[in-house]
Amino acid sequence: MAPTEALFPTLLYRAPLGAGTRGLLKDLARAIRQLAADDVAGRRWCTANAYRGYTSYASLDDLAWRDPAFAELERRLDQHVRTFARTLAFDRGRALARDSLWVNLLKPGGAHGGHIHPGSAVSGTLYVEVPPGASAIRFEDPRLPLMMAAPAVRPTAPRARQRFISVAPKAGDVLLWESWLRHEVPANGAKTERLSVSFNYR
Repeated sequence: MAPTEALFPTLLYRAPLGAGTRGLLKDLARAIRQLAADDVAGRRWCTANAYRGYTSYASLDDLAWRDPAFAELERRLDQHVRTFARTLAFDRGRALARDSLWVNLLKPGGAHGGHIHPGSAVSGTLYVEVPPGASAIRFEDPRLPLMMAAPAVRPTAPRARQRFISVAPKAGDVLLWESWLRHEVPANGAKTERLSVSFNYR
């Protein structure tokens, strides 16, 4: 028996959206760009909050009604979240319901500061377009505020021991994590827009 064991691991789920993804991603990309053009309230919020690009986070909560591509996406996401909830051993994992879903169009140079998703159990993102040089998503060790006098870890330390871990998704990837896990999107280094759809389950 090993003298040490891992306690309280933080799990990240990553999987392809599923069969027929290429056509759905194309439809979602079209829909995101159309929303960015039509959603005046959303664009106003982005300007007021210095968001370089467009997000429907603060303006629209009926995307599945607006475009069937989002309705199909929601159906597929439900399956992924059920799988993740089983892995997490949630007592009421099958009772998780989608609470919100919004789109993100991040322009070159755009970023999204560190944050969590209060009031939710599982959060995640589907990546629609990830051009070369696009920013990865970066996760923070949730114990960081409690480490007090702990020294920094070596750059060569195993991935699971790092304080920050970046995950570079590709188009069609679904990432899921527990909503308390702090994360950020550094500046988009691509020459074109990075498109994604984010969501919460509670």
